[in-house]
Amino acid sequence: MSSADHIAAIDLLRARGFPEASGRSELGYGGPGYHVAELSTQDQLWDDGTAHGEAEEQYEAERDALTVLLAERWGEPQHFSLASVQLRVMAQGAEVPDPWATLSESVPDLHLWRADEHWIALGVARWGERRALQLVAVVTEVDPP
Repeated sequence: MSSADHIAAIDLLRARGFPEASGRSELGYGGPGYHVAELSTQDQLWDDGTAHGEAEEQYEAERDALTVLLAERWGEPQHFSLASVQLRVMAQGAEVPDPWATLSESVPDLHLWRADEHWIALGVARWGERRALQLVAVVTEVDPP
């Protein structure tokens, strides 16, 4: 997908109502008060740490390029770390609402904007043993913890 496709997906989610129950959609997944779009995914078993590092850099560059385009609309983003959210959920059993609890499992930090009544965020997810990568966009009315 191109940056224009990514922005179109974010705009679609901003215009769409939130689902009443958690589940999958054609763009990713969502639940009460939020949508998460899986904009790009690279899921492969990495034999070489160098190749994985290069792929991570590519995903971060893609996120940063999209951030520049969105900053033209909503100004500079906040950089929001999810590390403390993950710690509160995992170690302390804190109740953190989605999408923040789920995102904290795989996304270390987000670029975050407040636009109208929504929060919009971009991040790079790193998943499991396969170390899959995803560029994700979030549209939510749920305030960050």
